[in-house]
Amino acid sequence: MPETIRIRIYLLAAAIMSVAACSPADTQPSGGATAATVAATSSNIPRGPDGKPDLNGIWQVLSTANNNLEAAPAKAAFAMVPGDFVPVPAPEVVALGAVGAVPASFGVVEGGTIPYKPEALAQRQANQDNWLTADPEIKCYMPGVPRATYMPHPFQIFHSNSAVFFAYSFAGAVRNIYLEDPGEPPLDAWMGQSYGYWDGDTFVIEVTGLDDRTWFDRSGNYHTYKLKVTERYTLVSENVMEYEATIEDADIFERPWTISMPIYRRLEEGFELPQFKCVEFVEELMYGRYRKGREAELFGTDIDG
Repeated sequence: MPETIRIRIYLLAAAIMSVAACSPADTQPSGGATAATVAATSSNIPRGPDGKPDLNGIWQVLSTANNNLEAAPAKAAFAMVPGDFVPVPAPEVVALGAVGAVPASFGVVEGGTIPYKPEALAQRQANQDNWLTADPEIKCYMPGVPRATYMPHPFQIFHSNSAVFFAYSFAGAVRNIYLEDPGEPPLDAWMGQSYGYWDGDTFVIEVTGLDDRTWFDRSGNYHTYKLKVTERYTLVSENVMEYEATIEDADIFERPWTISMPIYRRLEEGFELPQFKCVEFVEELMYGRYRKGREAELFGTDIDG
């Protein structure tokens, strides 16, 4: 074996033994190092003219939170009916096969479980049982908060010293973020009323006045009109934000609860927010029964002949 190769092998072995000999405490950064890392991260994030983090950009969550906020195994479909031995996909979705199947959810709820009051769980089960007709996403209703954040569609933040505006791909939903407290919302709305302010480098948004017809996910998790959502957006690097949303609704939850997840910047060159204005795509679902010729398609007859 050539001498140079032998020396390299010895040096590599020595390095491996040195690392293995270190205790876990030796390999962890000291408190000072951790503080320095945090400070470096804080100083490297983009900032606006006022020194606050610059949230401008197109962002997207990469998770299955819209399927289920809680951890859940994969299953054949959201709409299931009793089978001979086990539940099977409902006739309306069985032809979708794997496209209609539901991947596993990792879970984004702190503590793992949404703290429903026992009497509120029956409504969630009813929502699940009637998912095909009850989930507002299917009908292209605006998703509400926080669901708009983690739907499988991007959204864009427009941020200046004097204004903050959110535009969502799904259903053309938008939010204007008031930077001065507007008081009580005059009425409930799909996207609610949003009041934002800075807590250090974290942008906090308090959302009230949310229409109680919105859901949190496709698994029937829901709320009442008394819902309040407190969101926290924190840049941890140029292209990653940490997102938290604390849910309060004393009518159906035993206590406030929080979800959290990262949000990633879309980095494709020239990428623009795609418009998924899906109202026209659900016209047949919602109004097709009024369309001329519908009966002939259903029953195979020429009703005009």
